[in-house]
Amino acid sequence: MHLCEPIAGLRSPGKGANRTILDCLFRTVLAGRSDLSAAAGIAGAGSLSRVTFHGVTGAVPPAADEKGLGIVTTASSADHPTRRDFLFVATGAAAAVGGVATLWPFISQMNPDASTIAAGAPIEVDLTPIAQGQDIKVFWRGKPIYIMNRTKKQVDEARAVPVASLPDPATDQSRVKEGHDQWLVVIGICTHLGCIPIAHEGNYDGFFCPCHGSQYDSSGRIRQGPAPANLAVPPYQFVSDSKIQIG
Repeated sequence: MHLCEPIAGLRSPGKGANRTILDCLFRTVLAGRSDLSAAAGIAGAGSLSRVTFHGVTGAVPPAADEKGLGIVTTASSADHPTRRDFLFVATGAAAAVGGVATLWPFISQMNPDASTIAAGAPIEVDLTPIAQGQDIKVFWRGKPIYIMNRTKKQVDEARAVPVASLPDPATDQSRVKEGHDQWLVVIGICTHLGCIPIAHEGNYDGFFCPCHGSQYDSSGRIRQGPAPANLAVPPYQFVSDSKIQIG
């Protein structure tokens, strides 16, 4: 029987030209056909369609139930991911990873090499937070650097010492920058065995090394103990009244 042959009692032969999709589907269900692909094709391939019989909507098996109800649903393949979509995403990801891998050697070579890091680049230190009578410790070339904001009393005491009496003779003026007499900058490594002395300790209001008892004054000069030399002064300069560059 043809899918859209006239259905007895529903329409007259003269109106067969106006027969709707619903008529065709209804005939298919009544005939007990299990395959509704033809009706789905009439409903429109490549679209999502729901066809309702007798005003009831719902999914039923391809064959109609005892009440003659049925539904046909077609889904476009565009609603689901395709293998081509996956290939596009995978290719894009691979290209991104490859780009980073290609650029990494160029980025890496811009970093300073090991010898440059070991040598140590100059550092700048802001002196503003250091109050009078206080000190801070920074690191340059892996060495501790003491920066002390000396009081007037500390400066006067350091300059009142007879230079000839010192184990390692040096004037206080030679160990500071002219016009910045209150600022003392020294390498915080004891010249005896390389220990790190403690600031504002000892008998001379300077530095004290607890390892073997070496004592330095407020100018960093050795005054007592086994250390043979004064605390070293690193190369530095004032770039402004409140900032120095070490190195």
